[in-house]
Amino acid sequence: MIKNMGSLDRILRVGIAVVVAVLYFMEIITGTVAIAMLVIGAVMLATSLIGSCPLYIPFKLNTKQGNK
Repeated sequence: MIKNMGSLDRILRVGIAVVVAVLYFMEIITGTVAIAMLVIGAVMLATSLIGSCPLYIPFKLNTKQGNK
């Protein structure tokens, strides 16, 4: 898979995933909204760990330095 995410992009995604998890476990978000946010957070975390975002491909986006 093509790496198309830069360091800042990956760090921000991990940060967002952590914030969502903390909000969930502190019971600040609950119900269906919490589940939806957890799924989005999990996807953000997974794409960050892989270094590639499938949604970037059709739009030809690339936040990785040096691949312009």
